[in-house]
Amino acid sequence: MLFMRIILFPFSIFYALGIGIRNLLYKTGIYQSIQFDFPIICIGNLSFGGTGKTPHIEYLINLLNSKYKVAVLSRGYRRKTKGYILSDNSSTVEQIGDEPFQIKNKFNNVAVAVCENRVLGVPNLLADEPETNVILMDDGFQHRAIKAGLNIILTDYSRLFYRDWIAPSGMLREFRIAYKRAQIIIVTKCPINITDEQRANIIKEISPIDGQNIYFSYQLYDELTALYQTEIIPNKETEVLLFAGIANIQSLEEHLKKNFKSVKSIHFADHKFYSEIVIDEILQKFNSINSSNKIIITTEKDAVKLRDSHIESLFKNVPIFYQPMKINFFEQDHSSFNTIILNYVNQSNN
Repeated sequence: MLFMRIILFPFSIFYALGIGIRNLLYKTGIYQSIQFDFPIICIGNLSFGGTGKTPHIEYLINLLNSKYKVAVLSRGYRRKTKGYILSDNSSTVEQIGDEPFQIKNKFNNVAVAVCENRVLGVPNLLADEPETNVILMDDGFQHRAIKAGLNIILTDYSRLFYRDWIAPSGMLREFRIAYKRAQIIIVTKCPINITDEQRANIIKEISPIDGQNIYFSYQLYDELTALYQTEIIPNKETEVLLFAGIANIQSLEEHLKKNFKSVKSIHFADHKFYSEIVIDEILQKFNSINSSNKIIITTEKDAVKLRDSHIESLFKNVPIFYQPMKINFFEQDHSSFNTIILNYVNQSNN
């Protein structure tokens, strides 16, 4: 790993130079950031994927949805369309992207729109959904053309931003110092038994600025859900083939290994679309497992791309399940985080 970082370091210098010039232009006011007189919460990160943005957005929706009209604005990464689109019940994964589709599928009363230019996306969304009380902006921390009222950045416990490097020798999108633009930092995917000392050390190393809050969240896994109709009921002796197109598969692998006899994995690129060739690769790997007690498991994000009659026919009678996942905050953080979010949205709507 260190060797590859050294090899890629010259490329990181050029990337960092470009990012540094861009940020300087915004800091000096040569490039202007637009701030809307409307509550916008940005959920982003400093690294390229894998920090858990979607489950944190779903947490915020659940927190706000009973009292406020919530809307989500996303870039719609890897969608096969361009421009602004407000999703509806006929929208497809190809039109709006897998993560927006997942959110719309779970929260039908939430307006979900995609637009690569968030400055254009916000007024279009408000024109289409004038009753909206708050917009959750997915992965917009580096979209400096728009200034959110509340910035939340996520950092994975296993790859904390202050220990990482600028891409491509590392996974950082911009310099570590950019964390100072956020009002809230969430350390995600924490071990459930994290100690007060470990928390204190992380907070000390981040060195939050005045008024900046740091919270810690962990993952919760719900019961496996069958993607297609099946009579198979998994048990402790079941052997699993896991496939996923997400940035970080490690935590899901560890969870499944605790619950099943064995787990073999196929890790695809983040936001993978599944062609017949790829599905054939998955089936060959599954058929190579020498057991009658075996299933396929994928993620909820991947599952939304497999809800198609043609894809179902390719899998035939193969038992496929997806693993629902959500996040929660540790007891000492839960109330404080919720209060900050609710106060911000309430004050902005009064």
